[in-house]
Amino acid sequence: MTNRNKRAEIRARSGGSRRRWLGAALAAAGMAGSGLLSGEALAQDAFPGKAPIELVVLFPAGSSADVSARILADGMSKDLGVPVTISNKPGGGGTVGYKYVASSRPIGHVLVWNSNSVSTTFHSGTSDLPYTAFAEVARVTVEIPAVVVMTKSQWKTLPELIKYAKANPGMLKVGNSGVGSHTHMAAASLFEAVGAQELDVPFGSSQVVPSLVGGFVDALVQLPSAVVPMVNAGQMRVLAVLGSKRDPVFPKVPTAIELGLSIMPLDLWRGIAVTKNTPKPVIDRLEKAVHAAVETPEFKKAGVQLGFVPAFAPAADFSAVVARDDYLIARQMKILGLAQK
Repeated sequence: MTNRNKRAEIRARSGGSRRRWLGAALAAAGMAGSGLLSGEALAQDAFPGKAPIELVVLFPAGSSADVSARILADGMSKDLGVPVTISNKPGGGGTVGYKYVASSRPIGHVLVWNSNSVSTTFHSGTSDLPYTAFAEVARVTVEIPAVVVMTKSQWKTLPELIKYAKANPGMLKVGNSGVGSHTHMAAASLFEAVGAQELDVPFGSSQVVPSLVGGFVDALVQLPSAVVPMVNAGQMRVLAVLGSKRDPVFPKVPTAIELGLSIMPLDLWRGIAVTKNTPKPVIDRLEKAVHAAVETPEFKKAGVQLGFVPAFAPAADFSAVVARDDYLIARQMKILGLAQK
């Protein structure tokens, strides 16, 4: 074969290769245009890939919510095979973190360690993001607000505390984690239900317990995780819990309902969510990783130490809980004059 003929054959082969490549590219472009092939679709097929996953915590590092999230993240990392890193974004009762996650790409690599605060921040006007801005992955824990006093306090039971509040309108100072917070709503709901007038004193989550120790308030309505060390040390006393049933963290403490008070149960849940439109296969894979992490001995041990109850629920069940609680929270906040929406 002459050199001229060899060059002609090479050009023919390369032209055929280019035509085949071009045909495949055009086919892929057509699939992308029809929604059959996209960056998100490719991402979900390979999820989680090799990139780390970011878990946004709405509280500062070192808080009980942060510690429990880190233990969960470690368990998820082992199941997913990629790092799950903690990103603390406190502020605005969770608004800062919620906005960050809601604006992320819906590919499952940015998660939020969320709670009922997604509803309280929205209905109080602090956030413009309703719960529907997110897709639920799994419920992880339940915490039940508790009514707490110092052990040296004159009040030994919740009825005694309420009796004082009724006899001294506006004199009983009750601390909570901030205006519009879950514990603020729980405290306001309790005293509204019994016809007593207390003085709500909102603190940041890091200041509320020291406010009771320092005598700036008379009582707290707070989550067990914030007070369990001092309760176990004998320095604080839990008068009652404000949930649907007794808290395993304080098994001997009655619920307010058991004491004959007609209140709305205010269990606080925490879970994992992602921005809306995240593909279902990605959510399913994350749900599996969360379940595996919740079942680890390390996470269950942390529940005992930090005051939360492991309470895994899959995405579908969790979504139903979030929707139901959003309705109840909105209604209760309107009754209490805390709602802006």
